[in-house]
Amino acid sequence: MNHEVKFGVPAPDDVLALMQAGIIATGVINIVIGFSIKALGKNRVDKVLPPIVTGSVACVIGFGLGKAALDMAFANGYWGIAFATLIITVACSHLLRGRGLLGMLPVMLGASFGYLLTALIAPDQINLNAVAAAPMFALPHFTLPNFSGPLLVTAVFSISIMAIATIPESTAHLYQISMYVDALAKQKGQPKVILDRHIGVNVICDGVGDIICGICGGPAGTNYGESNSLMAITRNYSGLALLAAGLMCVLFAFVSKLAAFITTVPVFVTGGLALYLFGAIGMQGIALIQQNKVDLFDPLQLAIGATIMVVGIGGNIGFLGGFLPIVIPGFPNGLPAIATAALVGIAMHLAFSMWKPRHPSWGPQQVPSVQLEAPRENPDPVREK
Repeated sequence: MNHEVKFGVPAPDDVLALMQAGIIATGVINIVIGFSIKALGKNRVDKVLPPIVTGSVACVIGFGLGKAALDMAFANGYWGIAFATLIITVACSHLLRGRGLLGMLPVMLGASFGYLLTALIAPDQINLNAVAAAPMFALPHFTLPNFSGPLLVTAVFSISIMAIATIPESTAHLYQISMYVDALAKQKGQPKVILDRHIGVNVICDGVGDIICGICGGPAGTNYGESNSLMAITRNYSGLALLAAGLMCVLFAFVSKLAAFITTVPVFVTGGLALYLFGAIGMQGIALIQQNKVDLFDPLQLAIGATIMVVGIGGNIGFLGGFLPIVIPGFPNGLPAIATAALVGIAMHLAFSMWKPRHPSWGPQQVPSVQLEAPRENPDPVREK
């Protein structure tokens, strides 16, 4: 059966069922790689994924979404509301920091402001008919995976191979949040948590999440950088808070009116939030490079970071869907720009690190300086004449 899947149009259940099989396979791959990372140890992983790679990948993830954020902000011509939403969100995150619950809700406050401003200025951009028609409670649409049919192998291979893209992203996000958590611990005089030592567990949990989503009919998971941004903004890294948020999301999924109401939020309001959150992902990547004191006077480090950012950001913005026009078996739409950038950076690091330059590059501490003669404190006025 031939199905045409269009953007914004739900795919038929039989197509979803095949895709779910691929999502489950992605989860299995993540789990296998996660246990392999645990067996190898973090030190060996760091030799493959040094800070210049993880930091640059984080930059790519954030800044590569810049075009998407601007597209949303300028949607329907209401860019003024989008930027007003941005300013209020930034103001709340800055002025309400440390003020209890309100300090934890800058994004919600900014979104609420943008929504109310839209209702006053452009009420035609908000349609509440779907909210009125939706029941208060309803069971979400669940579908079961299908592990049979002539397209099974194609679906499993084409979807599961995307784990190559999600694992570098997941690693970069974990290193980001680990850095921010440890910085807060140091500020409070507490021992470092060192979350990034659990990189193997992180990838395993990604896989478990993918399997659960694949069984129930949800999309494949990824480490959403916006969540990292929100935690960095609010400085709330509580594991219990994250568990509570996850449980609330599960319960809210059964409240149909709430789901319908969320769809009424204008896209330009969301765009105002995205300008902040997407950019914060990229800035955290810069912080990761800075925190690890990456020597950007070293031509190799400079080359690795430059290549990752140009291939990742340029490819994500410049080509349809963020796919580089390089078609190989398993990637009929081309290579995903972010994953390709990460793999190219890793390959460059591994290949060139085996050879040491004859003359090491000048770092910021090795640049020679000219010693000037110190001025005399008490010059002789007669001799000066």
